[in-house]
Amino acid sequence: MSVTDKVMIAGAGPVGLIGALQLARKGVQVTLIEPLTAPAEDLRASTFHPPTLDMLDDLGLTEWMLPRGLKSPVFQHRDRPTGQVFSFDLGLLAGEVRHPYRLQCEQWKMMRRVAELLAEMPNVEMRFGERVTRVEQDDLGVRLCTEAVEGGARRQHAGRFLIGCDGANSAIRKAMGIEFEGMTYPEKFYCVTTPFPFEEHFDNLSNVNYVADPDQWYVLLRVPELWRVLLPVADSMPDAEILSDAYTEQSLQRIVAKEGSYQVRHRTIYRVHQRVATQYRKGRVFLAGDSAHINNPLGGMGMNGGVHDVLNLAEKMMAVMGGADDALLDRYERQRRTVCYRYVQAQTARNKADMEAKGDAAREQRLGEMRRLIDDPVATREFLIKNSMLASLRDAAAIE
Repeated sequence: MSVTDKVMIAGAGPVGLIGALQLARKGVQVTLIEPLTAPAEDLRASTFHPPTLDMLDDLGLTEWMLPRGLKSPVFQHRDRPTGQVFSFDLGLLAGEVRHPYRLQCEQWKMMRRVAELLAEMPNVEMRFGERVTRVEQDDLGVRLCTEAVEGGARRQHAGRFLIGCDGANSAIRKAMGIEFEGMTYPEKFYCVTTPFPFEEHFDNLSNVNYVADPDQWYVLLRVPELWRVLLPVADSMPDAEILSDAYTEQSLQRIVAKEGSYQVRHRTIYRVHQRVATQYRKGRVFLAGDSAHINNPLGGMGMNGGVHDVLNLAEKMMAVMGGADDALLDRYERQRRTVCYRYVQAQTARNKADMEAKGDAAREQRLGEMRRLIDDPVATREFLIKNSMLASLRDAAAIE
């Protein structure tokens, strides 16, 4: 197997594309392999946190994204039974980050832009419509066997390193025999997208709203021209019933009762997990993003954490290619896997527990915590540093 400075990346989601762009901008040869015939345009992640925007700014992306999204400095925790609203302003992080706000922008917009940039770079090979069927490695490099999704033509690719960014069902993780430890939530999550102007029916509604309710919590996220509504549904309910016009209408009418039916642009059901790979590195093969960890979407930390993963890893790979000791790559796992457990997994699990808290005592405890945060500027700032994922980045950087 020949020694090269090529990095292969499996998966052209946001994490794989960003990793490819960072490496390619520094002159690394990159091969990007993706089973889909083009970057996906589904309605998945839409929240970009402040430090992520700083990172994407360094890649020349944030300025392009800003007019295609919504600046959202304020996010809210709302209590449905009492109507209490707690607003948190990321503007308090001015001086800590260059972009003290969330950007609500569908991830596929950023993905499309990155794919366009990569297509213009001579040191990038993009292989869409190919699936990975085999992974082999030795002391010199990694070899992939792939198969065309249409036609079945087979190819081989070789490189110095391989990054698996191919999602929760990662073929790379499975080929490496790496376990994906954790749990699956018993309920399903249902996401409905509608142009209905919720902002005209709630006082001072922000673009990002977490609405706690012991009966059925929900999240209201605004993207340009649309609102996304996320709510849990019992596992026992058949998918066809959840997706039906009747159930969808009933769910939206519970949020805002209106005359006539809601317009619905998109509806999706998905399972939600809290899982982390037992290893992020196995020899010359690495995992990043959903291949390495998945979590519930409350807090918008999954995609952001994946971007943080791959940029951390790319920096270390480039250092090793420049002559640094290979042991530096072990630090990637220590840093990113540690903060995944310490911050992303812990915070998203707590967010869900708070949203669905039942019983007067549990709910009053949550409301009391929110009131204390609002009344204490120092505590509010610490809360924002943690929820913006800035704390996890600082903690990771301190891990040797």
